[in-house]
Amino acid sequence: MLSSLHLLLIFLSLTSLTLAEIRSSEVLSDDRPIIPFDEFGFTHRGRLELNVSKISLSNPSQDLDLTKLGFFLCTRDSWLHVLEQIEEAEITCALDSDLIKRVYTFHNLKGAKSFATLYNQTDADQYTLVFANCLQQVRVSMEVKSAMYNLDGKTGRDYLSAGKTVLPRVYFLFSIVYFSLAAVWIYVLYKKRFTVFGIHFFMLAVVILKALNLLCEAEDKSYIKRTGSAHGWDVLFYIFSFLKGITLFTLIVLIGTGWSFLKPYLQDKEKKVLMIVIPLQVVANIAQVVIDETGPYGQDWVTWKQVFLLVDVVCCCAVLFPIVWSIKNLREAARTDGKAAVNLMKLTLFRQYYIVVICYIYFTRVVVYALETITSYRYLWTSVVAAELATLAFYVFTGLKFKPEPHNPYFVIDDEEEEAAADALKLEDEFEL
Repeated sequence: MLSSLHLLLIFLSLTSLTLAEIRSSEVLSDDRPIIPFDEFGFTHRGRLELNVSKISLSNPSQDLDLTKLGFFLCTRDSWLHVLEQIEEAEITCALDSDLIKRVYTFHNLKGAKSFATLYNQTDADQYTLVFANCLQQVRVSMEVKSAMYNLDGKTGRDYLSAGKTVLPRVYFLFSIVYFSLAAVWIYVLYKKRFTVFGIHFFMLAVVILKALNLLCEAEDKSYIKRTGSAHGWDVLFYIFSFLKGITLFTLIVLIGTGWSFLKPYLQDKEKKVLMIVIPLQVVANIAQVVIDETGPYGQDWVTWKQVFLLVDVVCCCAVLFPIVWSIKNLREAARTDGKAAVNLMKLTLFRQYYIVVICYIYFTRVVVYALETITSYRYLWTSVVAAELATLAFYVFTGLKFKPEPHNPYFVIDDEEEEAAADALKLEDEFEL
């Protein structure tokens, strides 16, 4: 029997997994006492269609208590109380609790190998569809097809969780914003074409890929909302998400090294950072696909989620090193080459970029996750908007600070400015990283 802590962690790991398109799942010889499927936010007109076929038990004895095998719906808060009931020996099986909503138990099979049921959910809340197996030494195999949706008077069925039903419009709106940014950036590159470096074309590619990624995600969620299936848009979304992730992290590394606009080459240690970040991004995107496509019923789902989080943290840390190296190099150059004002401006720019990158990483990884956790399921879209606004602000900041300029970012410096900069470099404290 899994520990109560482990069962709790399984439920907590479902945070933000609230897209419940029509999903088919295959369970093979599984003896886990709890198998979570999809999580979904229901309105007062919620429906669950559950079709289970090819049911087989490793011990088909007639003496088995089949009321201990079945599906139920449970909120996260209720699950905490169910675990307390089990620990205090008030009940021996989650299906016996009065805090869950039983959908179907296997004693109703009457010897059949399949069943189909429609469950009306009138209590608005966020529920997880769960299969419970409270019979020790019994392994279950079955094919499960589930569809959770809310009835909408205008369009019929809405397969997006309550609180995320506005996401297609949100993603589409942001895609328009990024396409507009790309158009503006193209105009800037044309207008200042004589001072454009390779990094500026790379920045344009990152913005276009981000816009295409958002457009595909908007279509993906739109089709799921209306039909319960992505109709192939998920494939395009994964492709552009993969390209966007790699190019964004590569861009941060290249800007951090000063490539193209400060120096035309990369040092060996900077190349090594890229050789670490790019393969890790490949692994992260593979993990993301597995997480999205298999669902939490898979026995390795939690492992893949942990791999994704670990790889993402490593990538976020790795991209900071080139910025740190550039700051240290500029500090050393400021003391030796006699160009105090220029080096002070460069140093200030890279310090600002270092701080902004840290803030961006912290906000999109920590603050957004906190918002998902504490926000009511009806307003989960707000965490998506917060993440996209932070990303947009980061893109705009990067473009403004590293846009092509004649002798960017330094013009003619007079003697007084040079002396003031030299004094500032002497008096400033060591930059703490």
